[in-house]
Amino acid sequence: MTAHVTDEDTAADTAATAAGGAARAASTATTAAIPVTVAPVPVTAVAPPAGTPTAGPGAPPTRVRPGRRRGWAGTLRRWRPTPWPALRATAEQTFRATLLTAFRPTLLTVATAGAAAGVAVGPSGPTTAAPAHAPGAGSTGTKTGAETGAETKTGAETEAENRTARTAPLPPGPATAPWRPRFPQGRGLEAVSLLYLLVQLTLVVPHLAHVLGWDETVYVSQVDPRTPAAFFSAPRSRGISVLVSPVLAVTDSVLALRIALALLSTAALYAAYRVWRPLLGPVTTALAALVFSGLWIAQISGPEAMPNLWVALGAVAATGLFLRAPREPNARWWLAACLAGVALMRVPDAAWLGLPLLATAGCVRSHRRTLPYLLGGLAVGATQWTVEAYSRFGGVPQRLHVSGATEGGMHPHLNFYNAWRSLNGPALCRPCSGPVHHPELTLWWLALPLLALAALAVALRERRTGSPADRTLVPLAVAVCLSVPYLFLLSYSAPRFLLPAYALLALPVGGLLTRAARPRPALAVTVGCLVALQLVAQYPVLHRMTAQVASLDQRYRVAADDLNALGLRAPCLLVGSHAQPVGYDAGCASAATKGNNRNTTPSSVLRRAERMPTAVLTTGARRPPHYARDWTRHPLPGTDGWTAWLAPAPGTSR
Repeated sequence: MTAHVTDEDTAADTAATAAGGAARAASTATTAAIPVTVAPVPVTAVAPPAGTPTAGPGAPPTRVRPGRRRGWAGTLRRWRPTPWPALRATAEQTFRATLLTAFRPTLLTVATAGAAAGVAVGPSGPTTAAPAHAPGAGSTGTKTGAETGAETKTGAETEAENRTARTAPLPPGPATAPWRPRFPQGRGLEAVSLLYLLVQLTLVVPHLAHVLGWDETVYVSQVDPRTPAAFFSAPRSRGISVLVSPVLAVTDSVLALRIALALLSTAALYAAYRVWRPLLGPVTTALAALVFSGLWIAQISGPEAMPNLWVALGAVAATGLFLRAPREPNARWWLAACLAGVALMRVPDAAWLGLPLLATAGCVRSHRRTLPYLLGGLAVGATQWTVEAYSRFGGVPQRLHVSGATEGGMHPHLNFYNAWRSLNGPALCRPCSGPVHHPELTLWWLALPLLALAALAVALRERRTGSPADRTLVPLAVAVCLSVPYLFLLSYSAPRFLLPAYALLALPVGGLLTRAARPRPALAVTVGCLVALQLVAQYPVLHRMTAQVASLDQRYRVAADDLNALGLRAPCLLVGSHAQPVGYDAGCASAATKGNNRNTTPSSVLRRAERMPTAVLTTGARRPPHYARDWTRHPLPGTDGWTAWLAPAPGTSR
């Protein structure tokens, strides 16, 4: 069949074709301005800023949106609130120095989760609104009247195109990276150290600012020129005496000594964990320091003249320097200095510290160059202890034997139960027969070995993928070795004994918590809440223990004042229970005829009583020793039943 086309049909087809072309031009006018070669009225193009690419992935879009409103109403309609950056900025300005960086891991993950929830993610990545550009930007000419008329759209079409542009994925580049909170790098550890100092100065020093404790008087009296030196038993080392000697050379104020020790312990905390920042990163390092310094025993030990905290911080620094020594030659000298300092504080703990380091250096080729520094540091630090062993006890084996007898016998003994009972006090659990204080607050101690095992498992799994595992294995091994004598060889316990183990275990545990919290915002919030709960739970224990220690120390001061009022003034001698701390406060020499600190005999006491004022101190209803039965009895009010038995004045008939 043959088709016949008339002139009317041809004219109708031509009109339909023209109408369809105009419709297609109107539907595609929003993609880009069509460059033309004829420009009756030239238009000057706006040059982009210097350094802005004009083509490629990083170039800005050149979309033209004719008919878009430019007034304040349009700006308000296009505005989208961004609460998370504003919240971050406000928090940084308000809590920058303390809470923000102290709890940085938790806030980091919470803010990241909020930012992720506020960004729409399309199939091609994060999406955002496309910026508006001036009409004609990116074009090379002007449009004719027909093209301008073809780009005219209704309000509904413009709004639809705006919605499409807001959800269109941008080209890959710096502008499309998801927002991440920016915290000041490297300030978390500083904030933790400042918080540690603040807690000491506000919650500990005011309670202990007047009197020294029992063991403190032993260490301090060795270098105090105003009082006689107390008996120095075989297990002790003289590092603390060396540390406090500059302060005692200037003043005898206990408050000044407490403040000086608080400042020094804060600086030592920062320096010890600062060694680990290149190994673990700033976040993990700050979290580990926060976990350790948040313990009540670490807070109360800061301003005290006791060696355990200094051994703990020295062990942290020495372990970190040992791991850095293969790549940093200067770290070997600092490693030797740290080991010497630990040995000066406590020689037995230094030996247990050096054992895993020496074993690692002997087995791992990259660490063998540290062997001379390890041995040299231990030898230098133990020199004074060794010389004293030969001068006072006849040799190193003899001193070790006497030291074991003073400790009640160093033999295999499971001491876990005693360590758990003394976790929240008393300060010395010997014997451990009292009730357990706050057992609900000891769950962290029971969870600590589980967390350490989890960190070990993660390290071994990552080792198969090529990640270094020594940053977890070495501190775990050192922590286990330092806890061996206190968990397997002693028959009594004290909370301060395990401070070195706590300080080292905080490093792998902090790394485990940080690693688990980073990709999981919900878990990060949970971890942050648990850490905050642990820190808050330490406060009631700290408050109770500081009050208990202050009450006992105050009794020492009251007893010393009463003895001075009875005529017992320097030079004088005090014997019996609590003779060391009371004698130090009274300005008298102290002695013991029995017990762990026995350093004299009854006949020697009687001979000294003929030359100087002498008294025997008893507690409760205990009777005096046989050589003081005829001495004058003087109850000491305000001391909870203590009694002083005064010897006749020198030169009088007996």
